Amino acid sequence: MKKNGKLQGVLRTIGEYALSVGVFIAIWWIYVAVKHVPAYILPSPPKVWNSLEKMFVKGTVYSHLWTTTYEVILGFVIGAFLGIVLGYIFIKVDALKTMLMPYLIFLQTAPKIALVPLFVIWFGIGLVSKVVLIISMVLFPVLSGMMLGLESIPPDVRNLMKILKASKWQIFSQVEMQYSLPALFASMKVGIVQAVIGAIVAEWMSGKQGLGYILTYASSTYDTPMLLAGIIVTIILGIATYQVISVLEDKFLYWHESKNCVRQMILERSCCFRGIRRAYRCLRICWKITGSSAITGNTWLGQDITMALKLQCVPQGSAHRQQRSL
Repeated sequence: MKKNGKLQGVLRTIGEYALSVGVFIAIWWIYVAVKHVPAYILPSPPKVWNSLEKMFVKGTVYSHLWTTTYEVILGFVIGAFLGIVLGYIFIKVDALKTMLMPYLIFLQTAPKIALVPLFVIWFGIGLVSKVVLIISMVLFPVLSGMMLGLESIPPDVRNLMKILKASKWQIFSQVEMQYSLPALFASMKVGIVQAVIGAIVAEWMSGKQGLGYILTYASSTYDTPMLLAGIIVTIILGIATYQVISVLEDKFLYWHESKNCVRQMILERSCCFRGIRRAYRCLRICWKITGSSAITGNTWLGQDITMALKLQCVPQGSAHRQQRSL
């Protein structure tokens, strides 16, 4: 049952993506055909598909895709780690939060395109400048999520840990991190999308490799189909990295109420079907033993069966056992 629920969720997600993409392509195709839009302004979907196919068949996109993916993963991991550490320290040391938070807000609000030349001057034109830009875009969302999660811990929980004489590690691992995970994963979803944007911006401004470089090359040569193909590859990369964070969220937040809603719905439906089957068996047995009058009449047996139908004939123990099996 659990596997069927997960499979249905995956198929539903794929179907939603396919439907939205199909509707978008249809509108795009109809608009280009009806308005007779020139190819250098907006090419038709077949031309973009041919350009995308050439990129993958000839293998020119793979090295660029790997470069961008490596930059995104490296910058995101470092930025997320720094965000978690700084968020935890800011909650514990309020003076440090007051002193450093304005600088982090300044770094977040500063135009990233304006920061790229500075990073190139300071760190060179290679990998370091791009990773630093990605870190600057990932750090603040993850830091804010970590702080929000830690601030949401009820005081009663902390008092309970003091009464139980829990160690600092037990408080951190069993309380603080568990309460922080929902907000932390939400901020990491924002951060991974920001990481992809940061990598493309950095490669656009100063890169000789990566998807951003493909976009720059296509733009400078007025190759609009290639430009749109590069954008599509970038979107696919963003969706893939976002889904990775979503899978990790489902793995670590299986206990959260937001993840239990689907499981509870499956459980309730299963209990309902079990109850209907039990009631049907009761009716068949009673019909064979006592005849139809026991069911349709006002005898004590017919009343019990009617009550069993209302209660769906589901013992409490079976529901609990089924919930544990999920």
